Amino acid sequence: MASPTRKLTVHQQAVLIQVLRAFPEQRVAVRYFPSVGDAYSYARDFLTIFKSVGWNVSDADLGERPSGQVSGLAFLVSQDHRLPSGAEALRDALRIYGIEVEIVLDPGANVPANSFVLTVGSGQAPD
Repeated sequence: MASPTRKLTVHQQAVLIQVLRAFPEQRVAVRYFPSVGDAYSYARDFLTIFKSVGWNVSDADLGERPSGQVSGLAFLVSQDHRLPSGAEALRDALRIYGIEVEIVLDPGANVPANSFVLTVGSGQAPD
């Protein structure tokens, strides 16, 4: 049986925009797994939110994540960096809607300090 398509509702998007406006000038990239049917459109939902709050993100930052796999949503940060405050606020706001975010520390990810990569993986929970 196929998983339902993930999509943020207009209300969820509005709430996330309100929350994230308190964290200006954040740097984020958005990645998705092309093998996951709804990953691209779900990633675009987040890209739209980030752009609307003025975070440092461009269309070029919406890209495929070719290796590794995450379930659901993940925030990718370099191992020696902590999660930026805007990412923490986003994680906490998503929990209101029952959307959990995995934190992935990747020393080889080359993610600059004070930034993170939101990665959209499969909608399936890990085994």
